[in-house]
Amino acid sequence: MDIPETQYAKSGDVNIAYQVTGDGPFDLVFIPGYVTHLEIQWRMAGMAPAFERLSSIARLIRFDKRGTGMSDRVSGAPTLETRMDDARAVMDAVGSRRAAFYGLSEGAAMSILFAATYPERTAALVVRSAFPRTMRAPDYPWGMTEEEYARVVERDLQIFGPRARAREAVRALVGNLEDEAIDAVVDEYRLGSSPGALKALHGMNKEIDVRAVLPAVRVPTLILRGSEDTVVPADLARYISSRIPGARVVEVAGASHLAFGKLALRVVDEIKRFVTGVWEAGGWEEAEPDRVLATVLFTDIVGSTARAAEVGDRAWRGLLGRHHELIRRELVRFRGAELDVAGDGFFASFDGPARAIRCARSITAGVRDLGLEVRAGLHTGECEVMDGKVGGIAVHIGARVAREAKPGEVLVSSTVKDLVAGSGIRFEERGTAELKGVPGEWRLYTVAES
Repeated sequence: MDIPETQYAKSGDVNIAYQVTGDGPFDLVFIPGYVTHLEIQWRMAGMAPAFERLSSIARLIRFDKRGTGMSDRVSGAPTLETRMDDARAVMDAVGSRRAAFYGLSEGAAMSILFAATYPERTAALVVRSAFPRTMRAPDYPWGMTEEEYARVVERDLQIFGPRARAREAVRALVGNLEDEAIDAVVDEYRLGSSPGALKALHGMNKEIDVRAVLPAVRVPTLILRGSEDTVVPADLARYISSRIPGARVVEVAGASHLAFGKLALRVVDEIKRFVTGVWEAGGWEEAEPDRVLATVLFTDIVGSTARAAEVGDRAWRGLLGRHHELIRRELVRFRGAELDVAGDGFFASFDGPARAIRCARSITAGVRDLGLEVRAGLHTGECEVMDGKVGGIAVHIGARVAREAKPGEVLVSSTVKDLVAGSGIRFEERGTAELKGVPGEWRLYTVAES
């Protein structure tokens, strides 16, 4: 197969490089992990045949994530939320309304988040070498310690050092391939990234935690793992499958964390078998999702009754009108959807938690110019979709979080905090709280001033 033309989709102000190959009956979007370079990959004997085989069954859509490969370089590393925006921009550019997603390594976390957030655009999900969280926690023994992760970063940065050390670093990821194949991967990583960009990517990956999202994935899901994967523990595949409804696990004999050559073709065969089965079962038929992952925002004015009595009815109506105009302006700016207004309180939803936080922060700052204080609360969770609005326990949790907020404070649940890795948003712990009508204790965080 000839190297296809590389094209560019605009995602905000950033150009995302993408390629489309094949003309199968359905679309397959590949979300890679780590570092890629679209054109160099076609020159890699261990990788090109896998792309050719995938292109024989589907219209294969691939792209270099921002900051890597042929896409625009950016400062820092993109968040999972931003990478979802990039994936949608590429899908829109090629006219793909619905696709199967194949997420590899850290690309699996973004694919999981995408499938839960945009089920109307996701027909099926395949993840390989997936980890829902990077770092160890009391309830998550498979993650790395700070010391272990620091060693991984130091090792991977050797890719930009002497070639002998670069080969050792790559072998830790791909297994014991021949030197020629290892050198091809070294070249791809060197040309597709830089020491600073790779370090920033590791910084973002360190904060990944999509565990709370797993039960919200409602599309057919296949979890692949290599039997020789020394990066991701075997138990993690079972952990993920136990939390995604209906997901199943397939182990690819002989494959490492990444796969090349004949092993890559074995992986492709499993993907082909699964995705083709979903297609033949009518999985691409459009249906309105009845559940979706969303971030809900609640705001209300502090001391509104006393303030209304102080200024009088007419002045209060004018002040309330300006308050409403400001919030609606910010909702448009940050792509929020206004769902309800009750007196001086707003209820809105967002498809990304970082956008929701920034909107809430802008609102709390903006209303001070009106002489008002608002409190804001946010939660991300699986919501029921009813007549274009969202409901369910996640909405109740968001409302309860807002009630815990102090004047001028933006208060979020731990789920929101976990999902904005790499965003630069800082938090201060507020301890735990019992939310009325919601089981258990909830850890809450204040959004720190920028």
